[in-house]
Amino acid sequence: MTMMLDNRNQTFLTTFFLLGFSEDTMFEVPLFFLFLTIYVIALMGNLGIIVVRKINPKLHTPMYFFLSHLSFLDICYSSVFTPKLLEILVVEQRTISLKGCMAQFFFGCACVITEMFMLAVMAYDRFVAVCNPLLYTVAMSHKLCAFLVAGSYMWGGLCAVMLTYTLTELSYCGPGIINHFGCEYSAILSLSCSDPTFSQLVCLVISIFNETSSLLIILASYIFIVVTIIKMPSKGGLQKAFSTCASHLTAISIFHGVVLLLYCIPNSQNSWLLVKVATVLFTVVIPMLNPLIYSLRNKDVKETVRRLISSKIHSHSI
Repeated sequence: MTMMLDNRNQTFLTTFFLLGFSEDTMFEVPLFFLFLTIYVIALMGNLGIIVVRKINPKLHTPMYFFLSHLSFLDICYSSVFTPKLLEILVVEQRTISLKGCMAQFFFGCACVITEMFMLAVMAYDRFVAVCNPLLYTVAMSHKLCAFLVAGSYMWGGLCAVMLTYTLTELSYCGPGIINHFGCEYSAILSLSCSDPTFSQLVCLVISIFNETSSLLIILASYIFIVVTIIKMPSKGGLQKAFSTCASHLTAISIFHGVVLLLYCIPNSQNSWLLVKVATVLFTVVIPMLNPLIYSLRNKDVKETVRRLISSKIHSHSI
């Protein structure tokens, strides 16, 4: 491993070794093909959502504007971690530089926090759609939608800058083995040989604020939605309102469930496997599930996909 000496002859690491999932090579090939398959499906599914929205004028609505950004975030987040995960399953030299590690953490952190608030924005969008359907297009104007999306990206980036800065201020000493397949916060912190109290405090404050505020927005939105649904006289309106919110509720439940699992796990050596599994769910599985959750329940999306497939088949037959 590459090392750097300071004036007091203390060694600091500039390269880390990623332990990955297992030292048993018999599982590496099956895991490689499993994660590669999931990654390809995630990329195709999320790119498909973005393309379908562009093609179908019916999907040029605030909900699908937010959904296309959610798909973009899933592509980015999955691409931050999965290629490195695939790499360490097939190469013997499982190393990552300090700068590379910090870059991976920064982009992963920015995507997660941005997606957290994008889901909250989508909950507010569903609230307006169900509770004020006649004023929906006026209330959710292009300017407001752009502002909400830009605000989510800016806040996610700002939080990532603060957290990454606190990690770069720490010193990292040997042996430099990260018991993980990527640069997740707790995995990086375990290598620090300087006092991590400030970094942990910043992480705690940011995590509590983001999780609490985003969940409060979601909870408040759905309380109003439920009250409105209960007051609906017709079964048709009730079914339509439920169908409008079901996909989003499913995505929220999976996302925040994994977040709570990842950051409520006690800090011990026995919990590292759970941390890795939770991170895989976060970085590989959720980006694959989101397009499936949203597309399978939407007639316009399925109809656009059918038209695309049939037009391709027709062009090839000619």
